[in-house]
Amino acid sequence: MSDATINQAGTATGEAGFGDYFALLKPRVMSLVVFTALVGLAAAPVAVHPMVAFASILFIAVGGGASGALNMWWDADIDRVMKRTARRPVPSGKVTAENALAVGLTLSVMSVVMLWLAAGAVAAGLLAFTIFFYAVVYTMWLKRSTPQNIVIGGAAGAFPPMIGWAVATGGVSVESVLMFAVIFMWTPPHFWALALFMKSDYENAGVPMLTVTHGRKVTRKHILVYTILLAPVALGLCFTSIAGPAYWTASIVLNALFLKGAVDIWRRDEPVAEAAHYKVEKSFFKLSLAYLFVHFGAILLDATLKSMGVWA
Repeated sequence: MSDATINQAGTATGEAGFGDYFALLKPRVMSLVVFTALVGLAAAPVAVHPMVAFASILFIAVGGGASGALNMWWDADIDRVMKRTARRPVPSGKVTAENALAVGLTLSVMSVVMLWLAAGAVAAGLLAFTIFFYAVVYTMWLKRSTPQNIVIGGAAGAFPPMIGWAVATGGVSVESVLMFAVIFMWTPPHFWALALFMKSDYENAGVPMLTVTHGRKVTRKHILVYTILLAPVALGLCFTSIAGPAYWTASIVLNALFLKGAVDIWRRDEPVAEAAHYKVEKSFFKLSLAYLFVHFGAILLDATLKSMGVWA
């Protein structure tokens, strides 16, 4: 179908450009996929040829983008209702749903096959499972059926460092599992903080986010519980071979700040939060972004310092 007309079913207003198709791949999400996969690869104890590393990260990025395109294809109806997502290529009418599906399926197959050729079956298998988990298990099943959607579905975003590690080592280890666990445990408080001040979006779209099904008070308690559970997981990486001074320092400071932020959210009540336009919740959400990037940035820094002989 040509991207040439528009209606409520999601057909397009005019010829879609490169930028519209690139937006299908969720480039901001892709940047997190690329970064954490790169960290997993760099932290691994096995050296990888630069060309193999570059190709592998490229195909992992393509696989992440394929997941985004499949998500936008399936979720076009609810994306059209939510303010945060209404301008995405499919709901805005810039790209047809059929073309989004074609892009997603084509890139999925291409990324898995090429990663298999570049880095082996384990890395390719993990990438294939990641795409399947995000597109089918999370997007098509969990997202619209249970308030635990983001808890279980968070696994999809946690696999990239394991894939990067598998590119280098051909397998899985305690270190890669712990990197997975940090992202997995971080995802619920990160998204629930967003849901606290975007509750009406999910409510209007009929998405059973915890704020919709159980209310903001319960969500605040869950944020605190998951943040408490996250801290020992993140600090647990301090006792592995990939953590050094940079990670120890970053993890101690960030987990203290994150726990304080979660306690501040837990203590809030709705009249106060609404009057303050959810400033505490928005600050916690921004902190959650820094939390993940700084943790993995510290792992990357330690890997670099270790390769230079600064620490053993």
